Amino acid sequence: MMILAVKLIQDNVLERLLKVSLWRGCGLVLLSALLLSGCDRGPEIVKISGTKMGTTYHITVVADQPAPDNLAVLIEAELDRVDHSMSTYKPNSEINRFNQLTVNQSMTVSLEFFEVLTIAQSVWLNSDGALDPSVGPLVDLWGFGPSLTEDQIPSEKQIANALATVGFDSVIIDSSDQSIIKTRPVVIDLSAVAKGYAVDLVADLLEMNALPDYLIEVGGETRVSGLNPQGKPWRLAIESPLLIGQVETVLALTSGAVATSGDYRNYFERDGIRYSHIIDPRDGKPIIHTLASVTVLADTCAEADAWATALLVLGNKEGLDLANRLGLAVYMLARDGNEYTAFYSEMFEPYLVEITEQTASVES
Repeated sequence: MMILAVKLIQDNVLERLLKVSLWRGCGLVLLSALLLSGCDRGPEIVKISGTKMGTTYHITVVADQPAPDNLAVLIEAELDRVDHSMSTYKPNSEINRFNQLTVNQSMTVSLEFFEVLTIAQSVWLNSDGALDPSVGPLVDLWGFGPSLTEDQIPSEKQIANALATVGFDSVIIDSSDQSIIKTRPVVIDLSAVAKGYAVDLVADLLEMNALPDYLIEVGGETRVSGLNPQGKPWRLAIESPLLIGQVETVLALTSGAVATSGDYRNYFERDGIRYSHIIDPRDGKPIIHTLASVTVLADTCAEADAWATALLVLGNKEGLDLANRLGLAVYMLARDGNEYTAFYSEMFEPYLVEITEQTASVES
């Protein structure tokens, strides 16, 4: 449910500050490491990109010391660990093997799968069920699932029947032996956490190789550390829902992860009513509030990823109250007629940089 709404802004291109074009996947596997400058001219700038987990990834490393010759291969191996474990499109993935378990049958899982489940469980608990990895049957019912069924408005009885098969409380996580068990025949999808977790694995890899200056983006989920190639904080733009590709506001970061969730790219309208692909797992229906976009800053991308989805379900009032209670750094955009109104939590304010300030910085 994540969308690509966060982009790297190049310091030397003013036009991209005001109108940022999104990275688009071309469907080809491209995996290359490009050295943009030699050691005699300062840090080595390594750029690696490719496709994985049904999306694209882009990584920029500012290396003060030589990067491993096989860095691209090492990065792909980290992404593969997540893909092979948590992809619902791979028949033998861990998540599909779990989904095929009978009730009360236990399964020992990998550390990666266990950690993602634990993060999802924490956000599920703290959001009062707004994030629920077992929401898939409801998404399918409303016509937003992978089967690409026709947009439809289900009956109350159909919704009730689907709700009976949803509930992350049916997944029991046992930390003593890293195993999981389900008490009802639920089916889970961890896509709201897995991409962010993959970003974190790549970040760990870079830091273990003494490469602390980087930007990692996988399917729109982003994490940065240190300084960009110009020796300045990384600059990221939050996309405006009003015009895709247009910058809403700009962040300047030297550390942290950013994830955005929005409802403005996948929806249908029927009889003047707008039905979003964001389903509230508590009542089984698409969200009807005015919140259109949520951006979360966190220490890890997995947490930012999960919370962006949960807070979008909750809406700007309930979601912002929760963000302030939990100390989350959150930026929200809500519909206000034909415009959008911004809301942000107390923890987000220090990160906020106005576009005008960023423009002045670029021009200088």
